[in-house]
Amino acid sequence: MLFSMTGFGEARGGNVSIEVRSVNNRHLKVNVRGTDPYPMLESDFEKVIRRSVKRGTLLVQVRVERSLPAGLTRLNTGLLKSYIAQITDDLKALSPADRSALIAGALALPGVAPDGFAASGVCEEEWPQVEQTLTAALVKLNVAREVEGRAMVAELRQLTAGIAERMSHIAEHLPAIAANYRKRLMERLTTAIADAKVSIEADHVLREVAIFADRIDVSEEMTRLTSHLAAFDEILDGGSDSPGRRLEFVVQEMGREANTLGSKAGDAAVSRYVVDIKATLEKIRELVQNVE
Repeated sequence: MLFSMTGFGEARGGNVSIEVRSVNNRHLKVNVRGTDPYPMLESDFEKVIRRSVKRGTLLVQVRVERSLPAGLTRLNTGLLKSYIAQITDDLKALSPADRSALIAGALALPGVAPDGFAASGVCEEEWPQVEQTLTAALVKLNVAREVEGRAMVAELRQLTAGIAERMSHIAEHLPAIAANYRKRLMERLTTAIADAKVSIEADHVLREVAIFADRIDVSEEMTRLTSHLAAFDEILDGGSDSPGRRLEFVVQEMGREANTLGSKAGDAAVSRYVVDIKATLEKIRELVQNVE
């Protein structure tokens, strides 16, 4: 099963809530934001994420609700009110949920809480809950990515079926190309012979037609393109550990064969089919870039 690199997952456990958003990237990149000190622990988050995600850019938003330890009651309430006022007035474009999240994190802003509270040693105690919540959020993320992946597979199969259909039209049209060339050649020769009052051997005409037929022979390109389509379908069926990268490579090879096919055939009808194939391959390439 293919996974999209785009998705969203969220989970809450105890005093910890985590949101994970992912977009496409050729490699795995993790960005952590939220309650201190977790933005500084991206490597620890990445170790957990690599268990279930191979590629993509992931934005992890961590919120930890903490109560003040006993004896730490000297909050700078004036500065706290100032922060909240700025968040409320200056960030009106944000959704109420985002503003609430920022306000909830105002306690960790510089100068509000006593030194050492926001990034205190509670991290070691909190980490098991953070890791558990992160894992739960990743499960939901992968569910969303799998749903989108199934939709992508359906669309990719429809697009490759369109390429196969155009290839069948090309195969049906190819025999007529040499026949049409022979007809045009004979018409031109007949006119030339009549004007110059000379004769020409039939073998010469047949040899010229044979040379032309060999030059426009695209059987190898058609065979390779068919083979690439079969390999593409096999990857869609789950026959690869790195489907995204392999699909990108196969699409690149199909584009190469399509270019050669269009340049060798030398026929207007075939050229139109090849243009359609190349346009379809471009759509496939855009989709494949979002496959993990």
